[in-house]
Amino acid sequence: MTRFWPAAFLTMAMCQTAPESQVFPTAGSIEVLHEALHALVPVDAQLEIIAEGYEWSEGPVWVPDGGYLLFSDIPPNRIYKWQEDVGATLFLEPSGYTGDLPRGGEVGSNGLTLDHEGHLVMAQHGDRRIARLAHPLNTSPAAEYLTIADQYHGLRFNSPNDLTFHSSGALYFTDPPYGLEHSMEDPAKDLDFQGVYRVATDGSITLLESGMSRPNGIAFSPDERTLYVANSDPADPIWMAYDVVDDDTLANGRVFFDASHLVAEGRRGLPDGLKVDVAGNLFATGPGGVLVLSPEGRHLGTLQTGQATSNCAFGNDGRTLYITADMYLMRLRLLTVGTGF
Repeated sequence: MTRFWPAAFLTMAMCQTAPESQVFPTAGSIEVLHEALHALVPVDAQLEIIAEGYEWSEGPVWVPDGGYLLFSDIPPNRIYKWQEDVGATLFLEPSGYTGDLPRGGEVGSNGLTLDHEGHLVMAQHGDRRIARLAHPLNTSPAAEYLTIADQYHGLRFNSPNDLTFHSSGALYFTDPPYGLEHSMEDPAKDLDFQGVYRVATDGSITLLESGMSRPNGIAFSPDERTLYVANSDPADPIWMAYDVVDDDTLANGRVFFDASHLVAEGRRGLPDGLKVDVAGNLFATGPGGVLVLSPEGRHLGTLQTGQATSNCAFGNDGRTLYITADMYLMRLRLLTVGTGF
């Protein structure tokens, strides 16, 4: 039977910045579908709203050298910085579209990550590329970027969405059409598919998958032998799993979890960003909030945010999960630890 751990729905208004002593409002609830969730999420866990007022928050990444979180707000073309003792402040603008001509669509950066040297790497919707911030994070930020990848066989990408590094230094990313002004029907769309790609350390680009309709969130299992990719299509709301072969190709693609029944229930959101803990459990944003999925693909429960939920990231000591959910930035303390901590 489904059980719920109640958390008070939004109890107080809050501003975008907050002092360390502030008591944050809470929202949502924890849905328990299997007792194994108790080993991952505390019984008294509550989702805190630590910042709000965004148009569509996305792409959180924890910066350990500095102890702060960066996340995208896609429509206004910005990246924000959140610190415990300060709150949320504007970090970088523009973040995803650097052109001079006004344009519509989802222009800002989406997924953010750090490379092995600690540089900020981002999926830029508006510029249709994967880029790296030209300056180190410990300097004054400026909107100057170095292109990592912007085309495949001479054709521009649609709008790179999410990304993850392999321990080899290779970068894997997804390329749905969401950043194009007219999505699939945009006359500027060069590619007739939505791809999953690998950028090798020498800069060469390999197309790994072209059969998904809306590839989105992407993450490796702890041993890097499996690559998970979310498909944010309401007609096919699934997470795929692939075997990683010889570190540069994918094989044995299979449906890891199908959320069609959750979409049919009217739960808000679609398969989107995801992260993996050290035991191989997936924290995958999707219908209802953040789905917790075992390495075998069993749905253990959902961190129900009450919002369409876009992405998440482990931070602090690896036991805090930061969640971007529509206009909110949320967090939750866990019993498990994210990979990389």
